[in-house]
Amino acid sequence: MVLPPSSKALVPFVSVENMMRLVHHVGVERMLMELTDAVEADFLRWESFDKSPRVASHSREGVIELMPTSDGEIYSFKYVNGHPKNMAEGLQTVTAFGLLAEVSTGYPVLLTEMTLLTALRTAATSAMAARHLAPKGAKVMGMIGNGAQAEFQALAMKAVLGVEEIRLYDIDPRATEKTLANLKGSGLTVTACKTAQDAIEGAGIITTCTADKQFATILTDNMVGAGIHINAIGGDCPGKTELHGDILLRADTFVEYTPQTRIEGEIQQMAPDYPVTELWRVVRGELPGRRDATQITLFDSVGFAIEDFSALRYVRNIVKGTDFYQDIDIIADPDDPRDLFGMLRRSAM
Repeated sequence: MVLPPSSKALVPFVSVENMMRLVHHVGVERMLMELTDAVEADFLRWESFDKSPRVASHSREGVIELMPTSDGEIYSFKYVNGHPKNMAEGLQTVTAFGLLAEVSTGYPVLLTEMTLLTALRTAATSAMAARHLAPKGAKVMGMIGNGAQAEFQALAMKAVLGVEEIRLYDIDPRATEKTLANLKGSGLTVTACKTAQDAIEGAGIITTCTADKQFATILTDNMVGAGIHINAIGGDCPGKTELHGDILLRADTFVEYTPQTRIEGEIQQMAPDYPVTELWRVVRGELPGRRDATQITLFDSVGFAIEDFSALRYVRNIVKGTDFYQDIDIIADPDDPRDLFGMLRRSAM
């Protein structure tokens, strides 16, 4: 007879199906707004967290990463991959799952899918940064790269900043057609453009989110005029960038965690002393973000573990008392902590 597990050993698990149910229950735009506030709240207490660059295992095909952090009470990590070639094989470029645990016991308190949740938290982080850095009243965003992130980015900018128009460009017209179809009925004016230059025409915000793992030039210096805010979210590993270096020479650049971004972000192509501002200092009001209408601001976003912590914390709070999770038995919990073998022996009786 197999004995039923102790309640202490049961961990809430949010599957892909339940995450989708949860998002529909809350509403995509409301969830993006709430995630934006959750990320900002943790940026306000940035110094409370353990911080380190993610642990990355690189190959010719892509990268597999672990992203850990802790605020001293709760520990989190995310497992995430990035394999651009997957798309040609009908697989996701990025997949992920994540875990929260109590520091006091080491016991997990949440396990969840994070492929959807990462897309949501990435869009929320972009919106949070734009809330501090974008020109006031910006209503048009140019979106270069119309893959899995595009719709989330567009809806986050609509919900958080009041963006009204999205101009799309991708080297693959099918990606643009997909995004157009998915944003139909969203309340946004969405336009498919034939070139990247067309896509940024009239935009106050430019978001680049391409997937190819290479030094690329999605934006050249002559494309970027005064007063623009750029969310560069596609360059997120060594050897992968999207912007010409001359843009960075004209821009004020804001990052999440400098040691990680110097390895993975747009600034990897710049000198080691290239000046950057960590965004949490702007959120806290310690340093200025956007100073005037002519300034070019760049959020060189590579994704950081604290943002995943925020998303996991948010999900843990909102699934309590709902049916959007299931308890799973992943922790051995013998009656006598010293008698693990006895638990095994009794299970066969």
